[in-house]
Order: sequence, then C-alpha cells, then structure tokens
Amino acid sequence: MEFSKEFKAALSQFSSIEKDRLIFRLLKKDKLLSKKLYFELIEEETTDDKRNTMESYLKERITDLSKHIGNPKYFLVLVRKLSGEITEHVKVTTDKFGDVFLNLFLVNTILEHNDKLSRQRFDAVYKLYIYLINKIIKALIQIQKLDEDYWLEFDEILTDIDFQLHENLYLEKLCINNGLDFNWLKSENIPDHFELIVKDIRSQGFLK
Repeated sequence: MEFSKEFKAALSQFSSIEKDRLIFRLLKKDKLLSKKLYFELIEEETTDDKRNTMESYLKERITDLSKHIGNPKYFLVLVRKLSGEITEHVKVTTDKFGDVFLNLFLVNTILEHNDKLSRQRFDAVYKLYIYLINKIIKALIQIQKLDEDYWLEFDEILTDIDFQLHENLYLEKLCINNGLDFNWLKSENIPDHFELIVKDIRSQGFLK
C-alpha cells in the first residue's frame, strides 16, 4: 500500500504522545513486527545466537515428534508448523543464511528417523517425501544466490542429506522420478539457471 503525501503530512502533525499511542496500537496487532523491532532495538542475542537456539530447538522437537511418524499426515502438519517457526525466525532476524541452513537441518533431522519412515506405506508418506524434496530444491535455489563463502557449510549438511536419501529406497526413487539429480547436492554443482530447470520439471507435473 502506498501512502499519499497528504496522508504522510497529516501523520507528521501528530504529537509525540499520539504517535507513541498509535505505534503501540499497531504493534499489538502485528506480533511479528513487534518481535522484529524488539530484536533490532533491545535484544542482546545476535542473529547467530538465535539461529543456534533454533537449531537446538528443531533437533529436540523432531526427536519428540518422531513418535507421530506412524501417522504421516499428522506428522506433516507438525513439520509444517516447525517450518513456519523457521520462517518467523528469518523474518525477525533477516537471517538469509539461516533460511537455507535451518530448512536443510530440518530435512536432515527428519531423515535421521529413516528407520521409522521406511516402515510406513509409501502412499502414506508420499506427501511428506514430496514436501522434503521441495524443501531441498528451494534451498538449492537459494544457495546459488548466496555468497560462495557459505558454500562449504551448506555442503556439509547437503552431504548428510545425500547419505540419508540413499538410505531410504522409496525416497531415493521418488527423488529420481521427480528430477532431483543427486550431483546437485554440492553447491558448486548446482546448474546455471537452476530456477528455470526446476520450473521445467514442475511444468511436466513433477514435485507435486
């Protein structure tokens, strides 16, 4: 929404007290903005601190939620909520590195429970698997846009994910059938124009 010069001028006429009241009223309605401003103005924790806290939290939560893997639909709902918490972390801290790393960490931590996942019917875990594959694809797109100085750290977790994918026969085949080349799980091997490649894969009805 764009604000007219007249509207801005009218707002500027408010007294300091009126402006403060208006700000607090708006912040009560926008919790995300409140958290972002608190982080930027008062919070003593750094972005790295918050990312490390989120990493530990994800590890703990997935370990706890793994007891629901036998109900894949419900498990996926819970995983989506965790993904939403990562999104909130990114919006509050503008942590571009964390956006990629934490989502890959989420995928890898889930796949550490391959022993339970592999016991489920393929049709029951299909949507969960497609969800995880799409998260990997999105992360690869983002990696290509970030500074190469980050690539080594991404490659460490991508190597772990690559191993876990091959440990799950059905997931491995699903990756192949949906056009995910395992060679891409190394930052320097992500193809040029990767987004166009993914767009073409989707246009053929895959990754859905």
